Amino acid sequence: MNARFWLSLVQQQGVIAVVRTSRFEQGIQMAKAVATGGIQLIEVTWNSDRAPDMIAQLRAELPHCWIGAGTLLTLTQQQQAIAVGAQFLFTPHVDIEMIKAAAEQEIPLVAGALSPTEIVQAWQAGAASVKVFPIEVMGGVTYIQALHAPLGNIPLIPTGGITIENTPAFLQAGAIAVGLSSDLFPRIALSQGNWDAISLRTQLLVQRVESIRLELTH
Repeated sequence: MNARFWLSLVQQQGVIAVVRTSRFEQGIQMAKAVATGGIQLIEVTWNSDRAPDMIAQLRAELPHCWIGAGTLLTLTQQQQAIAVGAQFLFTPHVDIEMIKAAAEQEIPLVAGALSPTEIVQAWQAGAASVKVFPIEVMGGVTYIQALHAPLGNIPLIPTGGITIENTPAFLQAGAIAVGLSSDLFPRIALSQGNWDAISLRTQLLVQRVESIRLELTH
């Protein structure tokens, strides 16, 4: 997947579901629930239980989705993720070596950054887009608006505090997409294994994203 296709895909989808769990089977069900609800971009964090196995299994069982690896901290972890089939990569930081290695293999890497300097460094190094993290503690939508004015040419994906309720505001502020984790997967639903409830929440989110996309293109 080259960078141009990645940007087109992310703009079309508008949302990435982030699966983070200490229980392997729960992670599989979480991913399937959001896929049923209409999300096709699913990130499995590397600190989840048996993350490599989870990515490989989801690649096989959800062929209509794109499965990525997140919270990658080292080049070794990145290569392991690619080896098990990760189709895109997320890091919480800017690592020039990791960005360039991913670009050479034509695997989209979204580098985590916070300040304008970090964001520009990641983009110039070849990141497919830039994850603005953690967004909530920096002022949320207001911070994205402030960044978008001078850095509108850089595709930004805010994460950390994104909810179904505030997703439309982030997209309207200039984010190319958002990453959601805890708000998609309420603790009660997880503890009860209520996957239908998670699918319904996902459907609501997808509908809101689609309506915003229509507004922004007209």
